Amino acid sequence: MPDNLIAPASAIFDLPTIRAELFESFPKDAKEAEIRKLTVAKLAQARDVGRKVIAEALASEPFGARRTTRAYTWLTDGMVRLTFEVATKRLHKLNNPTEGERLSVIAVGGYGRGEMAPFSDVDLLFLTPYKITAWAESVIESMLYMQWDLKMKVGHSSRTVKDCLRLGGEDMTIRTAMLEHRHLTGDAPLAEELNQRLLNDLFTGTEREFVEAKLAERDARHEKQGQRYMVEPNIKEGKGGLRDLQSLYWIAKYVHHTDDISELVQLGVFHPDENEKFVQAARFLWAARCHLHLAAGRPVEQLSFDMQVEVADRMGYTDKPGRRGVEWFMQDYFRHATAVGDLTRIFLTSLEADHKKAPPLLERLFKRKPRVKSGFKVVNGRLAIADDTAFLNDNRNILGLFGEALRTGLLIHPDAMRLVTANLDLINDDMRNDKEAQKQFLDLLLKHGNPERALRRMNELGVLSAFIPEFAPIVAMMQFNMYHHYTVDEHTIQVIQHLANIERGEVGEELPVSTEIIEGGINRKVMYVALLLHDIGKGRDEDHSILGAKIARKVAPRLGLKPKEAATVEWLVRHHLVMSDMAQKRDIADPRTVRDFAKVVKTVERLDLLCVLTVCDIRGVGPDTWNNWKASLIRALYRQTRRALEDGMEALNRENRGAEAKKLLRERLPDWPTAALRKEAGRHYPPYWQGFHITAHLVFAELLRDISDDEIKIDIHPDEDRDATRVCFAIADHPGIFSRLTGALALVGANIVDARTFTTKDGYATAAFWIQDSDEAPYEASRIPRLKDMIRKTLMGEVVAREAIKSKDKLKKRERAFKVPTSITFDNDGSEIYTIIEVDTRDRPGLLYDLARTLADSNVYIASAVIATYGEQVVDTFYVKDMFGLKFYSESKQRTLETRLRAAITAGVKLANS
Repeated sequence: MPDNLIAPASAIFDLPTIRAELFESFPKDAKEAEIRKLTVAKLAQARDVGRKVIAEALASEPFGARRTTRAYTWLTDGMVRLTFEVATKRLHKLNNPTEGERLSVIAVGGYGRGEMAPFSDVDLLFLTPYKITAWAESVIESMLYMQWDLKMKVGHSSRTVKDCLRLGGEDMTIRTAMLEHRHLTGDAPLAEELNQRLLNDLFTGTEREFVEAKLAERDARHEKQGQRYMVEPNIKEGKGGLRDLQSLYWIAKYVHHTDDISELVQLGVFHPDENEKFVQAARFLWAARCHLHLAAGRPVEQLSFDMQVEVADRMGYTDKPGRRGVEWFMQDYFRHATAVGDLTRIFLTSLEADHKKAPPLLERLFKRKPRVKSGFKVVNGRLAIADDTAFLNDNRNILGLFGEALRTGLLIHPDAMRLVTANLDLINDDMRNDKEAQKQFLDLLLKHGNPERALRRMNELGVLSAFIPEFAPIVAMMQFNMYHHYTVDEHTIQVIQHLANIERGEVGEELPVSTEIIEGGINRKVMYVALLLHDIGKGRDEDHSILGAKIARKVAPRLGLKPKEAATVEWLVRHHLVMSDMAQKRDIADPRTVRDFAKVVKTVERLDLLCVLTVCDIRGVGPDTWNNWKASLIRALYRQTRRALEDGMEALNRENRGAEAKKLLRERLPDWPTAALRKEAGRHYPPYWQGFHITAHLVFAELLRDISDDEIKIDIHPDEDRDATRVCFAIADHPGIFSRLTGALALVGANIVDARTFTTKDGYATAAFWIQDSDEAPYEASRIPRLKDMIRKTLMGEVVAREAIKSKDKLKKRERAFKVPTSITFDNDGSEIYTIIEVDTRDRPGLLYDLARTLADSNVYIASAVIATYGEQVVDTFYVKDMFGLKFYSESKQRTLETRLRAAITAGVKLANS
């Protein structure tokens, strides 16, 4: 029995004992069905014991991955061998088998390699010398019935040696599976014949074909699974995952005929430290996969948010100040994924050198090598170092390598990357403070138009963290939330890429304001350095904007910025969230919002820089985070603030804006009688005129015209500029109207992104809600009639929102792992008329309705609500007055309201998790 398992082999599956007990349990004259039943019962019992032993051993040694995968293999081997023995010695015994009645059972694929997770598939090849006989067919059938009854996920094929060679020649998946074959039981000489024939007749001489096919498979897999740093990675198929490690293993075995990756060190393919990286990455990924299977109780490969928490806990990761255990676990995951990428690159280069892999496509297309600066050369279409010793004599050459790669457009040769990685200690304080090195680094950002290429490679090789040590803590740092799609370092590089895209004029139509700012001229050095450092303070137990600004104060001068430039970078890092917060969490129709923001930025130069930084930052969060809604908010805040800074704060005066809005209304309604126009212009209070755009003023004018007291008028139209559907209500005003409207919209599954309501002088509520469907898109025209009907029924009292909403107000399982602390603040300075209540908490479908209902029940008048969603976190901001039209200045009233809101949130969360 093997002695290298996570627990003693005899405790997992005592093959001799179980075999003896099994055969003794068979009655002499038992029928096939009874024997199968007894076999399944005995093996199922042994399987359950074995699984329990392995799981307990892994729990006490969470990183014992390799010995765990071998343990699951040993357990599976025992069941396969005994089902074969029962089938051949008891069910279909042959006393004098012919030459053709030989059968060999062979494990293939991952099972053949001896690497099994708790719920891995069992791939079997039933090998016969010639066409399958009736006896072999019966044996295979009986084995499979028993294995299926044992709930084994068996993939099987029955072939001759000739079939294997033919099919392996035609199909690369079959060839790969047979590359990892392992004889389990049955005819051994037949298995050995297959082994020799595969090596001599199929594998030898087809190395290049195999390597190209595996690399094409890998590229297709990465295309499908997404970038390495996606926050819910597929541990098996994702970039830098187990399948990539297995591809290295397959290619090594096919090309170098070795099962042992450490032999690649003797062959000169890997350095010893690189081999250690391979061992550690395999250990970590296999351990995580085993824990993932056990936690889910089934073969799950996606490290979804809820599973990340469970696996991190099983592997012994704990919370530390500023960061959760799951974030430390995922940081390790991404570091190992990066290591797998490095190993793959190194291995492929060695294959190119041996001509087992074709050189890159670009080199084959352009045979003429580009001219490179002295000290460099082109090898296989990649930028290489001409003389290692000379290169290392001047540590600034390390930055020069990345600059030359950007200048020529060449990929860097992995041998050059290895040399850099092995000599990171050359990047010292002298180099960091060297003016020439500082200039080289800034040139990487500013000179070539695609700085993200250099930064990403420098980050992967450790150069970025060596040159800016303060960057190291955020490398591969995962933020455990549904908002951020990338690790912090990858997000930073994405943000810089978005700025480069704007500079290249690629998004002028989509981002007119940012493009206009860039074309008008800004300090590019300040902009790029601010983006590079904007999140550098993350992961500590302190506000990352404040800590980041302190770090920027030290780093910016070290990157060659003048004192005034460094001060601007520090200011931008400190305030990099202010514009986004103001635009998304405050009512920008309120003049005080713009006034307060203008006081923070003070100058048009800072406003321009902050606007571009904000746009790039939001776009760098994830593929779909930026949308027209956010664009319209940022654009409006920028334009109004610029106007205030250039023309003075009087430009924001309510009366001016009200007069302009009324004038525009008259122009747009030329057919209306003068009396009707006068009535419409006079029925609204001043905040109404600045709170809505002219398009809404026109809609409300029509809705209110000839409205009766008991009438509910609704207008639903797409607001294409904002990626939302606008729902306008005109209805007789009464207490709690806002919460009723919110409930009606929640009931139809609408996601409210903005809402405001005003009361007319003659007692009507004019309310506008901007809503999106569950995909954060405007409602399709075909769904609007049903939407309208459902809203009307709820408002008429035919449907009770509070009861009907319960079934919709549920959290998905993968989302329950997130903890969002609730914070409630009262602000009496942010608006002239209203108290601003900001509720920052865990998002769920019925939250806004619960909050609005609680406020209504407390006799609070809600004028508007601004909703900003960040993944699982939401900030609901209410502009409110008390029943006498006054602000909430009293601390006791504020405390009472806060207590009630917290109680509503707690009750809602409990219900949503039930």
